[in-house]
Amino acid sequence: MRLDVLTRRAAAITQPRLSQRASSPGGSYNDSTSSMVRGELHHRGDLGDASYAAVPHLVRIAGAFSARDWNFHGLVSTIEVERHRLANPQLPDWLGVDSGAAWSRVRDLALADLRRAKDPLTVRAILGAAALAKRQRKLGAWIAFADESESDEALEAPSAWSEAHRSLE
Repeated sequence: MRLDVLTRRAAAITQPRLSQRASSPGGSYNDSTSSMVRGELHHRGDLGDASYAAVPHLVRIAGAFSARDWNFHGLVSTIEVERHRLANPQLPDWLGVDSGAAWSRVRDLALADLRRAKDPLTVRAILGAAALAKRQRKLGAWIAFADESESDEALEAPSAWSEAHRSLE
């Protein structure tokens, strides 16, 4: 598929409704915003060029919001992690520069959002996206997608975490 067709397709999925939300005062990239595009871009690990081409658009649009929650960071992280799955196509050469620039911007947005983030799910999604933006794929995937029980299990076995460390609560 040609670049112009893919770019139009990705933009058609992401832009109209998200741009409208971004232009409203104090708008934020949140659950309702994300649910509009999640199913179109990622379905059970299956991705394609349109999903990859959508990331720069998502980043640009999300950057116009005053705040982003776990949905934005989780969605771009999911696309980034899943694009490395052997069953999915590689990132096309023509998208390399735009993708790199988008991930630099994801890093900046993640750092800005981390200052405001309070809930654990948002903090994890932001830290995962930041790690992915720094090309730490395994660490980013772990932080973004492991739940609390998986973290507990991973820390407990080698270090007896619960016996050796105080609770933050």
